[in-house]
Amino acid sequence: MDYSKAIDRLITKQLRDWELAGRNYGALAGIATRTLSLGESNIVLQFNPERRRSTAAAIDKRSLAKRQCFLCSENQPAKQKAILWGDHYKIQVNPYPIFDRHLTIADLNHVPQLLAGRVGDMLQIAKDLPDFVIFYNGPQCGASAPDHAHFQAGCKGSMPLCGEIAHATTQLMADGDEGFIGFIDMLGRNLFTIETSTQRAAERFALRLLDLLPVPVGADEPMVNVLCWWDTIDRVWRLVIFPRRKHRPACYGEGEGRLMVSPASVDMGGLWAVPERKDFESLTAPQVQAIFDELCMTRKDLSPVINGYTHHWEDIQPI
Repeated sequence: MDYSKAIDRLITKQLRDWELAGRNYGALAGIATRTLSLGESNIVLQFNPERRRSTAAAIDKRSLAKRQCFLCSENQPAKQKAILWGDHYKIQVNPYPIFDRHLTIADLNHVPQLLAGRVGDMLQIAKDLPDFVIFYNGPQCGASAPDHAHFQAGCKGSMPLCGEIAHATTQLMADGDEGFIGFIDMLGRNLFTIETSTQRAAERFALRLLDLLPVPVGADEPMVNVLCWWDTIDRVWRLVIFPRRKHRPACYGEGEGRLMVSPASVDMGGLWAVPERKDFESLTAPQVQAIFDELCMTRKDLSPVINGYTHHWEDIQPI
């Protein structure tokens, strides 16, 4: 199946036939933005009131149990259509967009948001959707539906960091003929970057990293945000993994002195969809940096992972 053409048709029809989607995508055309500089990295602020429902989503077990899951087909509007991908996923237009082309890629079944067993799916989806960056929000890292497994996708060129990592100094942790994994600490937040020419190597790099990252008490996986895309020119997969230590900043909330911001993958990628005008107008680069510092794992936190990766990698190399 030519997914690119199918998605083009889906988006065209949904914006024409589904009033909610048509209105919200139309509003993006006149949306206000401004750019902050974090040294080697840029942060684009986007004033986007429609993203409030995601930013302010209650994800505690009690709240999730009380609401209907908006990713389950039986709870979705009749006008929301889908394209099937493989045997387990549906691709749909996200009606509350950050991007000109914003997709949700959800499991057909109501199962928890976990990356385990889905890294290969993410890679193959990225290759089938070469015009998009695929992203994953962990259940405590910005996912507004942590009870239903899903990815999202946004059009390439919208998140500044995706271009910035090519020029950043990278500390190699493991490399070979098929690609490498490295660590970057010069873009305002600590991250791991993977570049590989084979899906097998990409999965092995990513899964070994996830094995080494700490898992919070009571959680089933490390706290991470992940970006993934297929580079059609170099013919390689690129993944960026942001290790987290906290869900929301201490300043999160409404009212004087508070900021309605709850960073997830897209924010980590340098595009902040800010629902409150006062926050959009007042946010400063030092505030953004302070939020990154609060939410992301530090170099000290990650030293055991970085230092131990090479030895760990050598231990699992096939004979």
